Amino acid sequence: MSLVSPLPTEPDQTRFRILVVCVGNVCRSPVGERLLAARLPAERFEVSSAGVGAMVGYAMSTYAEAELVGYGGDATGFAAQQVTPAMIQASDLVLTATRDLRSQVLAESPGALRRTFTILEFAALVEMAEGDTGPDIVRWAGAHRSAAGAVEQDVPDPFRQGPELHAAAAKAINDAVQQIAKGLDR
Repeated sequence: MSLVSPLPTEPDQTRFRILVVCVGNVCRSPVGERLLAARLPAERFEVSSAGVGAMVGYAMSTYAEAELVGYGGDATGFAAQQVTPAMIQASDLVLTATRDLRSQVLAESPGALRRTFTILEFAALVEMAEGDTGPDIVRWAGAHRSAAGAVEQDVPDPFRQGPELHAAAAKAINDAVQQIAKGLDR
């Protein structure tokens, strides 16, 4: 009697995967990750973050964590990680803190163009987007990117800056996250 090995199981494809990217993965992207995760249903969405020059293993910046908690997020267990092409490939939506970071992500993974946006750009597009599902909304946004051309697209980097710049960055991210969560969780 011959035994046949079971086929390897496929990764969970049921949840819509969002990756938030900044430089060190200790200020902007963790705030975006944790706020999005807090506002989207975990059974349908998976949110993570990484940095193009990550401070791998580091906790979130103290100021960023304070802002995150102030907006209802939780920093428990956070550790910075380096973005990889595999992470980008596995994501249904990639949100970067700035246009330059979007360009860096796309230089590594050009195939991600239609699903990579700055967080502020996608927040503006999601309000106009047509579609009922995350993939439909991302497809629409990728085809209508120019509709957000007049929107400020960069969240300033507060790393090694005082609490005022952290507060401004966190507010911009929180406002964007509210729009994105509302638009994706239809």
